[in-house]
Amino acid sequence: MGRKSRANLGSAMAVLLSLVAACQPIGPAVPVSARADFAENCATCHGDSGHGNGPAAAGLSRKPADLTGIAARNGGEFPMARVMSTINGYFRPENGVMPHFGDILQSETVLVDTGDGIATPAPERLVALAEYLRALQE
Repeated sequence: MGRKSRANLGSAMAVLLSLVAACQPIGPAVPVSARADFAENCATCHGDSGHGNGPAAAGLSRKPADLTGIAARNGGEFPMARVMSTINGYFRPENGVMPHFGDILQSETVLVDTGDGIATPAPERLVALAEYLRALQE
């Protein structure tokens, strides 16, 4: 490799490294724990395993959804955008009793493909919780 090629490669690497550095979050990163968010905000109604049998479920006017069957109820596909919208409070079925969690789950924004091939900004904690629910599918 010639001297000019090495210089061009060095310049390209410097540009690349500066772009990567520009994408890093400013300030300390907040750890995301979807399991803790689920335990704190969801398990009371939906149960620790997500089957809709939490300790508060008996006192509700409507039985909480079995979160382990979301994909099964949707032809085997996990509807990421709808799940995130339901948790956030944007989309709610008629006569639902689930509270809105949008304010609780506010965090740094990340890009997520919810299944339409388009990277959409969403709160990191909301995305993590939806991914946690995807992992609960039976």
